[in-house]
Amino acid sequence: MHWYEDDGFWSDFSETMFSERRRAETAGVVAGSPLLAFPAGSRVLDLCCGPGLYLVPLVRRGYEVTGVDLSAELLKRAQAVCADAAVDVRLVRADMLTHVEPESYDVVLNVFTSFGYFDDPRDNFRVLCNAHRSLTPGGQLLVDVMGKEVLAGWIGRPQLVELDGAYVVQRDTVLDSWTRLRTDWTLVRDGVAREASITSFLYSAAELRALFEEAGFTGVECFGGFDGAPYDQHSRRLIVRGTKPGR
Repeated sequence: MHWYEDDGFWSDFSETMFSERRRAETAGVVAGSPLLAFPAGSRVLDLCCGPGLYLVPLVRRGYEVTGVDLSAELLKRAQAVCADAAVDVRLVRADMLTHVEPESYDVVLNVFTSFGYFDDPRDNFRVLCNAHRSLTPGGQLLVDVMGKEVLAGWIGRPQLVELDGAYVVQRDTVLDSWTRLRTDWTLVRDGVAREASITSFLYSAAELRALFEEAGFTGVECFGGFDGAPYDQHSRRLIVRGTKPGR
């Protein structure tokens, strides 16, 4: 089993990755982002939607939203969030490596560094190709990751995340000449430690832009945040946007 297929991992560590504070911050980002300003009624796919931090805010911007994720546990949480907010969202359990709905969406989003999970780089490229096929002509793909340049600016000592009655220690290790990253997590709750490791590919802005172009996207741009800021030494994220050519 690959780490991302383990629902136990997502259940144990989702509080660290998807806290209520982060949910509130995400709602504000979506509401004000110029990169997420699409025509009313746009069909938006949140690929690897997790527990649905983007789903409700996207609906409230007037879009028709679908969330896709492999984790049944996270989809269950996303369904509950959407039900509590009384919004209509289509949820699909599927693997981003194989999921394609030809020309079904105006926008595909992949956020929170959910790109680069696969050990074979050809599989990560395939995800971009799947998104290209799922977009209508003129549609946009936006991928949000921790770029190499951003990571190099802060990686170092272990990080401590305090939770309600527990804490998580995170340790990051760069692998294979800055092509991959391993993150080791230790969750301590009630005196019991739970450990897990995740690995993913690392991309610079130039590398990810080149992959977009190889997958058939045009007008590829790189940003340092959903506010549309340039990708530079001040950036905390790398967001790459490309357009599927029209007919």
